[in-house]
Amino acid sequence: MHQGDERNADDEPIPVIRDVGGGTARLLPDIDRERAWLLTVDGAPQSYVDLDDPTHLEFEYARRVGHVLDTLAEPRRPLDVLHLGGGALTLPRYVAATRPGSRQHVADADGALLALVEEFLPLLRGAEGVTVEAADGRAALEAAPPGAYDALLADVYGGSRVPAHLTTLPYAREASRVLRPGGIYVANLADAAPFRFLGSQLATFGAVFDHLALLAEPAVLRGRRFGNIVLLASHVPGPLPELARRCAADPFPARVSYGPELERFSAGAVPVGDGEAVPSPEPPDGAFSVG
Repeated sequence: MHQGDERNADDEPIPVIRDVGGGTARLLPDIDRERAWLLTVDGAPQSYVDLDDPTHLEFEYARRVGHVLDTLAEPRRPLDVLHLGGGALTLPRYVAATRPGSRQHVADADGALLALVEEFLPLLRGAEGVTVEAADGRAALEAAPPGAYDALLADVYGGSRVPAHLTTLPYAREASRVLRPGGIYVANLADAAPFRFLGSQLATFGAVFDHLALLAEPAVLRGRRFGNIVLLASHVPGPLPELARRCAADPFPARVSYGPELERFSAGAVPVGDGEAVPSPEPPDGAFSVG
């Protein structure tokens, strides 16, 4: 075993397969990038990491979150970030590389998955400010001190669905509590027309935060297919025109929707309480599967 991967006798990287809390995890080497790995759980892509270039974001939704982080403050200014959901720690690595000196805490309920990542995809020098714990995201959020973070990134999936307890009004209030006045909540969601889940999330977070926005591929926002949608929530208006320019110029272009544009998604929706919450919808067969 070499640092950060596993190789056969010919020094070629080989897949790693382990049982973790969420199912069967696979680390699959990318033949086009020497020390890059795709993490899947039960066939669904979870993370992509390039150990030699932590600024490389392969997944489209991760690239969009990267644009959010890049526009949150002046370049290279350290940030305090709370990550709910860790996967292979793609975004913590990105923040550490682009904003040295940042303090980051990662909470992921799947301790076996975190152990797998620590063994084969370890955090390298430059990521000393990242702490990781095996903990439920809601519990970690409720335990966090008030006003401690510039950004809260939620990328939590139970299988292929966002757990219900991370979609509610009390959860949104906790997210607001831990953010600084200029902080931002960023959530990786998934939905399709008629956008009932997305509408409920807009209503829920709109009851707590003053400003909301969505980032997604135009075809997803038009209801043509199921896909990832990044939700932004904050108490101050962010640099949305600059964010929109970056997303439009990305190799995988995305649209930024905000203001009155959001009404078509949230019409008739009401905030969700803990008692009536449901997970995000099940993706259609093949929506995110690999091999």
